[in-house]
Amino acid sequence: MTAVAFHFNVNDRLAYACRWLRKAVNQKAQVVVIGMPETLRTLDRALWAVSETEFLPHCLAPADPYVVVRSPIVLASSLDAPAHRQLLLNLGEGVPAGFEQFERVTEVVAQDETERQMARDRWKHYLAHGCGITRHDLSSQGGQ
Repeated sequence: MTAVAFHFNVNDRLAYACRWLRKAVNQKAQVVVIGMPETLRTLDRALWAVSETEFLPHCLAPADPYVVVRSPIVLASSLDAPAHRQLLLNLGEGVPAGFEQFERVTEVVAQDETERQMARDRWKHYLAHGCGITRHDLSSQGGQ
């Protein structure tokens, strides 16, 4: 069964996603990030500039299959044929179709009330599908 983790009260979703992805790559994880195309393009640029001395290897799907399978991070707008099935980072508004193919799903939720309500709906969906859910409230860490 897919395990789901919600990271709540994040100040900047994309900055948080970059830090989360850095940690995942350092642990040799394979991640698919799903979201709207504009969000993914912004994240793509951010991953090139995480720090002056660091690069997080990634690609945008669809890309050459050779590149996709060798990239620890794949940015995709759908899960039609995910290259990796270990971790899914959801930066979209809804529950991604096909999420159950992954070992773990991470949801990043900002402090905006509209976004929080969409996250509550996703939480209910995951519960209804029998997923175990963990909650990480980042308000005590200043939304970092």
